Amino acid sequence: MKLKGYLKPFTAGLLLAVGLLFLQAICDLNLPNYMSDIVNVGIQQGGIEHAAPDAISEEGMAFITLFMDDGERAMVADAYELMSNFTNSANEAGDIRIYDARYPLAGDHLFVRKQLDAGERAALDRAFGVSAWTFIHALQDLGAAAGGSMPEGGIADMQNIDLKEQLYPRLPLLKAALTPEALASARGRAAAQPDSILRQTGALFAGAFYAELGANTGGMQTAYILRIGGIMLLIALLGGVATVLVGLISSRAAAGLARNLRRAVFAKIEQFSQAEFERFSTASLITRCTNDITHVQMLINMGLRMICYAPIMGIGGIIMAVNKAVSMSWIIAVAVVVLLGIMFVTLSVALPRFKLIQKLVDRLNLVSRENLSGMMVIRAFGTQAHEAKRFDAANLDLARVNLFIQRVMAFMMPVMMLIMNGVMLTVVWVGAQQISQSALQVGDMMAFMQYAMQILMSFMMIGFMFVFVPRAMVSAERIGEVLYTEQVIRDPKEPRAFDPAKRGVVEFRGVSFRYDGAEENALHELTFTALPGQTTAIIGPTGSGKSTVANLILRFFDATEGWVSVDGADVREVAQKDLRGKIGYVPQKGVLLSGTIASNLSYGKPDATGEELRAAAAVAQALDFIQERPEGFDAEIAQGGANVSGGQKQRLSIARALAKDPEILIFDDSFSALDFKTDAALRKALQQHAGGSTVLVIAQRVGTILHADQILVMDKGRLVGIGTHRELLQTCPLYFEIASSQLSKEELGEDLT
Repeated sequence: MKLKGYLKPFTAGLLLAVGLLFLQAICDLNLPNYMSDIVNVGIQQGGIEHAAPDAISEEGMAFITLFMDDGERAMVADAYELMSNFTNSANEAGDIRIYDARYPLAGDHLFVRKQLDAGERAALDRAFGVSAWTFIHALQDLGAAAGGSMPEGGIADMQNIDLKEQLYPRLPLLKAALTPEALASARGRAAAQPDSILRQTGALFAGAFYAELGANTGGMQTAYILRIGGIMLLIALLGGVATVLVGLISSRAAAGLARNLRRAVFAKIEQFSQAEFERFSTASLITRCTNDITHVQMLINMGLRMICYAPIMGIGGIIMAVNKAVSMSWIIAVAVVVLLGIMFVTLSVALPRFKLIQKLVDRLNLVSRENLSGMMVIRAFGTQAHEAKRFDAANLDLARVNLFIQRVMAFMMPVMMLIMNGVMLTVVWVGAQQISQSALQVGDMMAFMQYAMQILMSFMMIGFMFVFVPRAMVSAERIGEVLYTEQVIRDPKEPRAFDPAKRGVVEFRGVSFRYDGAEENALHELTFTALPGQTTAIIGPTGSGKSTVANLILRFFDATEGWVSVDGADVREVAQKDLRGKIGYVPQKGVLLSGTIASNLSYGKPDATGEELRAAAAVAQALDFIQERPEGFDAEIAQGGANVSGGQKQRLSIARALAKDPEILIFDDSFSALDFKTDAALRKALQQHAGGSTVLVIAQRVGTILHADQILVMDKGRLVGIGTHRELLQTCPLYFEIASSQLSKEELGEDLT
């Protein structure tokens, strides 16, 4: 529900996919029905669909109505019209010669069925079916009374019997032998037969009536099978097209959703301050951007078809199966109850492990990332075996949970297949008994079997969704945690404009800062001003808060007390992008991105010209080693700058900041990897190149900041000295101590004099 907004662009496509799933389900549910028709009608009934024939002879009409009651006889009389060969005009609709080609043995008189609606046709079919079964029961009763039975072949032989030679001559005797009580008894038993059996038996009699008229019954059977088979092919084709379209739409929607989620998560992460990065580990954020979003994508891709399709097929299959054989519906009910019970037990065991998996993936990614990024340190200390054990521990924990889940799922499959095969055997066994009792048709039993399989497969799909959904829910929750995290550092609703009169001015006024969870402040009431055209240096022991000052200027953190201003505006009241657009920042650890040297140098100013890049590289003392490479500025930089030395990486980072031509330059201990000669040359070139910029240099070496316009000396987050190098040697004991540890007595003496 938290991510539903990201599905809005795909709503139309998903609704279309659901509609296509309904179409696919309708196609799949109708195929067994048509297969049943081919078996029942096309094969067993010889392609004759209705118990009431389209045409019947006078003798046939007399025979079939003999076993009807008065109401049925009246209905038959209204439904049929007697055609004669002695009408006034040969072209009139009543001319029997119109039927000569269809019924060549019709003779001079023929009863032809009128046009009827569906309800009238069904009532007429039932009347003929009941009459046929009344005749059969009457024969059985007479045979039993005489100590005999029905002829060999029984009902099936009625289609091949010669009515004129074998049946019609015996009608007077049969009529005389049947008492009203016997006829009523036979009719009562006939009326109790299922409609499908009445229709099938009536159709067999109708086949005999057609054969009496000389109709091509074989052609009728072939035509019916071809027609129904063609319909089945079209339905299968339509269902296949719907399946392909659903797959296409769901895949596009899932891929689009994953793309949008990755974009949104990445954009959100880019806005995170250090506080948010401390809450989410880098490894966890990578997992959320990749693995978690993939699980959501799989749910949309596969789940759309399963979640929507399975209930449609399950409910539709139950309705169709009950319509085919309500007497066997108990088999499906028992199978579904057993199946749901097994699924409930299995999933209740497996579900808690799904939530654990993602945490274990985070842990494995964390260990892997630490090992890959710290490989040189690991090798230097010879701790490969220790790290291998750490990785194995994380890997084995994840493997054990995955194996447990896979074993549980593997147990489900054979059990479900056993249930499905057991259902098929039960349906065949029960259905065969009902067929032998003329209570069920063979085609209906076959269709019931297919519907039973469809129902069970639907419940199996629903069961598998219990595998996908919990994992996707956990993943979606983790994605939502990132997307809906309240950021500590936010842009104001109405950003302030900078003051052009104070361009490049950086001010700290009573600034105190405390990290989240810390017991005391990292900075205490810090106040100073850095002006354009001047170099402001910050020095102090490790942990004194020097880098925190840079982070506050860039607004990576917000001051706990006091305020920091740039260009006369409080950094909390301006847009972060505008603020950082004025600053060129070189961090303690030089970070280069994969690409070329040129792409790295122009990172802060994409439209920088080649001359501008060359000038920045020259000031940063990087031009020489760039030109030594055959590709020059087009030389490739490996991921993380792995193919350049630490000093080269630092110089390229400095050149990248200079190429931006910013108002403010911040060097956070950025000269530590440079030798003294390069350091001196760089600082001299920097004074000439960035003369109008505000330069802040955070340093550990006194030699780097000797000529700074003002030096801030910090200790335990407090400003303990401010002034030039010479002033601080005389006024600040801490600075004197630092300088004494780095400079010779001669250098200190010269400075003091």
